[in-house]
Amino acid sequence: MCDILTLIILMKKVLVIGSEIMELVSFHEYPIKNVLDILLKDRTTNKNIVFATNDYIDNDINAKTQITIDLLKKSSKIKIEPRVQKSVERQENRTKKNAEVFTPSWICNKMNNHCDSEWFGREDVFNTEEGQQWRIIESKIVFPKEKTWKDYVKSKRLEITCGEAPYIVSRYDTSTGKVIPIQDRIGILDRKLRIINEHTKTEKTWFEWAKKAYQSVYGYEFQGDNLLIARVNLLNTFVEYCKDRWDRTPTDKELRTISDIISWNFWQMDGINGNTPCGIPQEDANQINILDLYDTVPKEINCKIFDWDAKEIISYKSLKGE
Repeated sequence: MCDILTLIILMKKVLVIGSEIMELVSFHEYPIKNVLDILLKDRTTNKNIVFATNDYIDNDINAKTQITIDLLKKSSKIKIEPRVQKSVERQENRTKKNAEVFTPSWICNKMNNHCDSEWFGREDVFNTEEGQQWRIIESKIVFPKEKTWKDYVKSKRLEITCGEAPYIVSRYDTSTGKVIPIQDRIGILDRKLRIINEHTKTEKTWFEWAKKAYQSVYGYEFQGDNLLIARVNLLNTFVEYCKDRWDRTPTDKELRTISDIISWNFWQMDGINGNTPCGIPQEDANQINILDLYDTVPKEINCKIFDWDAKEIISYKSLKGE
């Protein structure tokens, strides 16, 4: 599995946002509220993902606090939102503390185009770049003689330190908050779903290949609030494509199936050591243990992911031969 993972190296750039934008993420509406329990899961610890940041310390939340549905109900105080909707001061603080900066969509597009030019053996497969814009190729995608559309959908891709997963799905530009229409999206998964649209005729076949597409994309992130937003973006993408293709919303069963895949494939990890960021999560989300704030050597837990081809749980480190 390791030799077929395509590593997407993130380029980082700081932008100042001056315009108002619409709400991009909601935890209390369909479809997220239907599967929020799954999207909060940490498959390594069998608990929930943790905040892994002290940004919320004023609300008695520290880095080891698990993100729970009850906490999210207090969103007026504990506001988990995309980076672009945070105040400039909070953005700057997170950049200083965690080196957090997000990549504009035109750079994501440029890098995804490079990966696709390697895979297809030619340039301008899905779009042509026009400065910081792009023009979508509207005709049906043509595949090399030795490869098929199914090969492309199943090809493995990994976004390291994925943040809100802008290389995987491009619902909005993470640096400006501008919403991107489905037909203009440039994420890796967006491209796979486009291919599926072009080659399937029934809802059953479309869903089966949509599952394979979701099983083929991976990402890890240190900070829990970013990871949760990434997972939300992936699920909302599925809903939006289902509506666009079949003029209906997914069933609860379909939502839970895709959410299960997302919760395995997009996981919380310290990319330096391959372990969970803060060791064992704190049990009591409402009580800060002062020792947790100074615990610099947490118990190490090797992160687990799922190998969908072998249908087995494996450690992330095993992909690197460790």
